Amino acid sequence: MIILGIDPGYAIIGYGAVECVSGHFTLLKCGRITTDAGTPFDRRLKIIYDDMCDIVRLFKPDQVSIEKLFFNNNQKTAIDVAQARGVTLLPAISAGVPIFEYTPLQVKSSIVGYGRAEKHQVQEMVKNMLHLTDIIKPDDTADAVALAITHGLSLGRRELEKNNRIG
Repeated sequence: MIILGIDPGYAIIGYGAVECVSGHFTLLKCGRITTDAGTPFDRRLKIIYDDMCDIVRLFKPDQVSIEKLFFNNNQKTAIDVAQARGVTLLPAISAGVPIFEYTPLQVKSSIVGYGRAEKHQVQEMVKNMLHLTDIIKPDDTADAVALAITHGLSLGRRELEKNNRIG
């Protein structure tokens, strides 16, 4: 199964395509989509959409895992990120790919086993799980890969629960 992890935003959108087979993960590719601050916002949305269309076409993910949005203060930023998140997901939605959301706490718990883990702990565990020599950089890309792995681990738990169910 190919899982596409996405760390949403509008300046930087991290993505990571991971193959999950029997609980083992292989990184296919990861990277980021960037848009410049001086670019009109509608143009930034178009760049994000076009690049995500290419990514979905390239990897043909079976499922998408994305960070659940949470905002405390800045309403303007929240609206802009929500708009960008919509165009980020639209190519997967159009392709009929199921989408799953995870909070940062869920990702940390899944990857490290502790919901208050530090970012560097998550990055180190992702590196180890994928048998990489270095941690993934930048943070947005690393977060996207962690989201993909979190979903793969979640699928494994659901399958185990299903197989251990009585009746």
